Amino acid sequence: MSAAYPALRLRRTRASEWSRRLHAETTLAPADLIWPLFVSEGQGVEEPIASLSGVSRWSVDGIVARGREAQALGIPCLALFPNTPPGLRSEDGAEALNPDNLMCQAIRALKDAVPDIGVLTDVALDPYTSHGHDGLVDAAGYVINDGTAARLVEQALNQARAGADIIAPSDMMDGRIGMIRAALEAEGAHNVQIMSYAAKYASGFYGPFRDAVGSRGLLKGDKKTYQMDPANAEEALREVALDLAEGADTVMVKPGLPYLDIICRVKDRFQVPVFAYQVSGEYAMIEASVAVGAGDRDALVLETLMAFKRAGCSGVLTYHAAHAARLLNG
Repeated sequence: MSAAYPALRLRRTRASEWSRRLHAETTLAPADLIWPLFVSEGQGVEEPIASLSGVSRWSVDGIVARGREAQALGIPCLALFPNTPPGLRSEDGAEALNPDNLMCQAIRALKDAVPDIGVLTDVALDPYTSHGHDGLVDAAGYVINDGTAARLVEQALNQARAGADIIAPSDMMDGRIGMIRAALEAEGAHNVQIMSYAAKYASGFYGPFRDAVGSRGLLKGDKKTYQMDPANAEEALREVALDLAEGADTVMVKPGLPYLDIICRVKDRFQVPVFAYQVSGEYAMIEASVAVGAGDRDALVLETLMAFKRAGCSGVLTYHAAHAARLLNG
């Protein structure tokens, strides 16, 4: 072997743990996490979700307890999703506009108990409709755009009035970001943020979530007429450009791991805060792998979250948020 071989050994900086930390190009912290939580009726209720091992629906008092837990762990924001009782679901999703619905109850309780925790709220009609779609449907079962967008504006204002910090439209209707932003400004809610689900794909990874919000058995047909085709990437950039032009503060790509290329392209093109949702099917795959001894939960959780950060994410919505924060806090 030549004495000159090699001039540079890239393994040198990997040889010790302190050096690996010093040379890390990407960092992950609890402040990068948003914790999705499911709200249920009642008092003192915890309902484990069979298809989401380790995840439960919580009554409002349980949501408040999770808020205090998040604050202690350094998680800055919670994302809320209601499990609306069947008797309150309707064709037009009117319960979404009820100022005392589960979502609004949980928002108010969190802001009263842990005001320093951010509250992100889902804006879409699927947790409230009897047909499981994100919007209003016509006689042929097609989700109408403009009528749905008008209803989403009312839903967003209802949540903002309850104290939501971030409005997150997940419906994929055209034009709704501009309409919601204008309505918030007219209401004087200048500091209420909009995180747009700008590139939300018609994915097979959403099944456990639909169990969690009680819509899986209700859904008639699929959502391919409004959610994006997994084959398309350029279209995602067009969607993001439109939502930013209409007033979105931040954008989201959903699902996460199968769409790291989209996250990277959005970040490179627009240089804005990009978030990803590590969705229920992604979570379930990790937990299923752990259950059969095919993987280590701690390693899988941290590696996948690091992948999101490396791809360009400012933060990640993940059901593993509390577990990851405990690992990161040591």
